[in-house]
Amino acid sequence: MINRAHIGVGLISVGWMGRLHSRAYVEAPRHYPDLPVSVGLVVAADPDATSRAHATEVLGYREAVADYRQVLDRDDVDVVSICSPNFLHREIALAAIAAGKPFWIEKPMGRSAVESSEIAQGAEAAGLVTSVGFNYRHAPAIAHARKLVREGALGTITNVRVALIADYSADPAGALTWRFQRDRAGTGVLGDLLSHGADLAQYVVGRIASVTGLTETFIRSRPLPAAAAAGHFSKGSTDGPMGAVENEDYAAILARFDSGAVGVLESSRVAIGPRAEYRLEVYGTAGSLRWDFQRLNELQLADSTAGYRTIMVGPGFGDFANFQPGAGTSMGFDDLKTIEASLFLRSVVEGRQIAPSAADAWSAAEIVDSALQSAESGSWIPVAMVDGSTTFDA
Repeated sequence: MINRAHIGVGLISVGWMGRLHSRAYVEAPRHYPDLPVSVGLVVAADPDATSRAHATEVLGYREAVADYRQVLDRDDVDVVSICSPNFLHREIALAAIAAGKPFWIEKPMGRSAVESSEIAQGAEAAGLVTSVGFNYRHAPAIAHARKLVREGALGTITNVRVALIADYSADPAGALTWRFQRDRAGTGVLGDLLSHGADLAQYVVGRIASVTGLTETFIRSRPLPAAAAAGHFSKGSTDGPMGAVENEDYAAILARFDSGAVGVLESSRVAIGPRAEYRLEVYGTAGSLRWDFQRLNELQLADSTAGYRTIMVGPGFGDFANFQPGAGTSMGFDDLKTIEASLFLRSVVEGRQIAPSAADAWSAAEIVDSALQSAESGSWIPVAMVDGSTTFDA
């Protein structure tokens, strides 16, 4: 019999991602029977009464409160998920650190590299393990891609392409939510999507050392929301009051890696056609690989003797066997968050950083900030090294 530690969970913000975190906590011990934890959903915080009711009546939390501080003050809360809007991340994360609570936070962790460094360094100084929502790195195909690259199966890596192209803001009638306001969201698509791309590139290939970038805003004004809309897909009326979009719809980065490889990273939130086309391509002197989130369970591989062949991921690829018995039976998006939850819980019980860390998020934020500086100056900008427990190069 496994001696299981009981971990009490507190949730801050009961939106889509908060609900996904909650399900992932419950599912993690089911998919990882060797994980020595039992999980209890203790208390959720949200200022919205309907969300609080959902937390207790649907998700299974014992209690729900309006003020997040009531979550952090609880002795029976061992870990905290921070799924609030970007502009609250720093305040809540620093409060969690002060309370001594390990936390799982969504990206972008901070609205800038400065905010991200404060969070990461604060957690390190307090001796807390953390987790950040870089869920795409947990795809079994990505785990296999990293293994191939790090073992030299592709030879010397020459160049990398990452593209995260989506349409969630393509409708000009999409409401001017906080996501389009610089003081509340920070960057636009750079932080929302391209931070994922930066993490994927570094996780598979290695650290990005310098960048040059450009940004553009194509939809420059949007309808003011009728109420406190927070989602990607909230709508307004273009016949009513309009407000200015303050951050970028599109970003492109040229990158140089520590290894000498070069790369192109591109992202859009307003592309017509792609829904969630999140692609990674890695080219080397002995072969190459391609992966697209829209075909999550496939990896394309080529060597010097032939073109691409498509491999269906299966047992032996990352954590696939914890979810499905054989290739061809697909995993999904929620499963990637369950893997993330398992890594966070294991980090907590083992007292060592296994999950994607706050330092990883700080590293991605430095890439974003350098790209913004470059977009303004037109110059190559070095990416600052971070001082913390990064896992992308572990």
